[in-house]
Amino acid sequence: MKTIKRVPERAVDTADSDTELPTRAELLDGEGRGTLTRGNKAVLAAFFVFLVVIVVGSVVHLPYAVMSPGPTQDTLGRSGDGKNTPIISITGLPTYPTDGALRFTTVRVEGGPGYPVDAWDVLQAWVDPARDVFPVDDIFDPKVTKEQVAEENAIQMEGSQEEATAVALRATGKDVPTHIAVAGLTDSSRAKDLLKVGDRITAIGGEPITTTQAVRDALQKSRPGDTVSLTITRAGKEQKLEVPTIEGQQGRTALGVLLGLDHDFPATVKIDAGSIGGPSAGLMFSLGIYDKLTPGPLAGGHQIAGTGTIDDDGKVGPIGGIHQKLAGARADGAQFFLAPADNCDEVVGHVPDGLDVFKVGTFDDARTAVEAVAKGQTGPLPRC
Repeated sequence: MKTIKRVPERAVDTADSDTELPTRAELLDGEGRGTLTRGNKAVLAAFFVFLVVIVVGSVVHLPYAVMSPGPTQDTLGRSGDGKNTPIISITGLPTYPTDGALRFTTVRVEGGPGYPVDAWDVLQAWVDPARDVFPVDDIFDPKVTKEQVAEENAIQMEGSQEEATAVALRATGKDVPTHIAVAGLTDSSRAKDLLKVGDRITAIGGEPITTTQAVRDALQKSRPGDTVSLTITRAGKEQKLEVPTIEGQQGRTALGVLLGLDHDFPATVKIDAGSIGGPSAGLMFSLGIYDKLTPGPLAGGHQIAGTGTIDDDGKVGPIGGIHQKLAGARADGAQFFLAPADNCDEVVGHVPDGLDVFKVGTFDDARTAVEAVAKGQTGPLPRC
């Protein structure tokens, strides 16, 4: 007969404990055990309210646009998208070494079509002095889509590069004729089957056209819906077209096209600005092109940033987001900044420590300021 050897039960070592472990019955029968105190209930309620606020704040979209400092790019440098190509490349004319940086500045805008902001985005922007909050309709037309915004920004960027190239080449003594051209057609245009992007408009109703304002003025001699006679040049050949008009802004007669400038350049200038759009880099592009086309480094080794549109006559125009551009320039190491004269009232009181801001109204003003920085003779320069 087998005997079964008993294995002793494993003991619990309580040598280091002053109390014995309670039984399940003791836990259940103990007074007040298993219930939440008033303080615990308040903490738990506050936690759930906090979770609800977090979720609601992240889900509810608000009708605001938030403007924040964006990155700067050195027009004398290379693209940062992995291609490592020069931002400005020139063929057909001699180029010269440069030194220092001529940076164009950018603004990051959230809250536009297709990119809504939530309550937390707005709250964070309100407490950040480098960011601004605006009603979204103050920044974007409520009727446009994100695709339309992107298309318009791309057209504006292309136009700014075209005019910057013309201004810079003329500053070196080159002859650069200007032509009015079709840069794009709107969805409401009735000329889609008649006009093409790149067409040069030379006359309307037999009147020669030399400026975009001349186009607008000539169209007002007709009523919206009338057909006007256009003389265009396409691929070097002159054509006459009868083009129907539409009603534009404020009831004015319009063609439903975006107008731009086209030039006959003595050299090929390519500018790689990546995905950045808009017209506000025109001034810094013109300075970068001019620097590459002239002997001696214009910036003289200094870090100079700036902003401003540039027109075909070399005039510097105002831009949006000047607060953010000042902050972004300083964050990227710039010590000097070129600001459009028409933005000076917005500059005052928003200049970061260590940044010297000069007021410029023309390309010549900007070139003079950069040359003064290179020589260390900035004292007489006008400031905002």
